[in-house]
Amino acid sequence: MRILLTNDDGVHAPGLEVLLKIARAISDDIWIVAPSEEQSGTGHSLTLTRPLRIRKHGHQHFSVTGTPTDAVMMAVSHLMKDCKPDLVLSGVNRGANLGEHVTYSGTVSAAMEGAISGIRSIALSQVYRKEGMGDEVPFGCAAVWGERVVRALLKAPEGEQMLVNVNFPAIEPSEVQGIRVARQGFHDMGLAHVIEGKDPRGYRYYWFGLDTSEAEQPGTDLEAINAGYISVTPLHYDLTHDGSMAGLTELFK
Repeated sequence: MRILLTNDDGVHAPGLEVLLKIARAISDDIWIVAPSEEQSGTGHSLTLTRPLRIRKHGHQHFSVTGTPTDAVMMAVSHLMKDCKPDLVLSGVNRGANLGEHVTYSGTVSAAMEGAISGIRSIALSQVYRKEGMGDEVPFGCAAVWGERVVRALLKAPEGEQMLVNVNFPAIEPSEVQGIRVARQGFHDMGLAHVIEGKDPRGYRYYWFGLDTSEAEQPGTDLEAINAGYISVTPLHYDLTHDGSMAGLTELFK
């Protein structure tokens, strides 16, 4: 099995090392094509107004000066065009990708791009609770459980236009309650507040805060993580709201 690894935290991110260990337990044919710098929150954006550059870091190991979507497109359409991957693994992200936050996520969007290209794709994220940890986020849960989750997902039938979003809870690996398939939840509040500051030259700047409020939502990824489970959520990139089709069709008759 040929596996493509990517992420949105950048080619030197600690989570990518965790993902590499997971992938090596499954295959010895591994490619890494990841953004050269952190691209968190870029969603499914594509670079169109400037050229991209590729840097080679080793055997089948590259970085791209762009977004996670750019990295996957560059891998599939250029670097691996004669040997396309059988599996795309994106992550392991530093932080959760739960609820509607998947729409902001470069990690999930990289997996989505793989799915659009017809490749089985999985996004993996490690939840953490304490702010200000930087690269000190503990990836132990993902490191211990990651291979088990990926191997199980490889046995599932491949769904068209579908990717799988996996989140590991912020607990010790031995405390994990199990693996729970859950639907996407919804935070009561998203990127809720704006932090205002002043730079050394006296100019004001603004930074989005990450406060969230989570209502009790049975059967969702948010509930699964809060209960100590690994959440597994199938997602698809067809955003059509089927329930509105008939009403709108009638409106424009």
